[in-house]
Amino acid sequence: METYRVMRQDDNGNRYLVAKGLSRQEAEALAAEFEARGHKQMYWVERDDARGA
Repeated sequence: METYRVMRQDDNGNRYLVAKGLSRQEAEALAAEFEARGHKQMYWVERDDARGA
């Protein structure tokens, strides 16, 4: 089973891991929840095995 993580990028371009080991549905819901809060940061979902993050 593929797992996904939620990543965040702040105003300075720094990237952070928010959560990992989630199903795609869980990861997308979490990212959407943070986006809905109106934070300036950008949130996205990627596969846990994604390279270069």
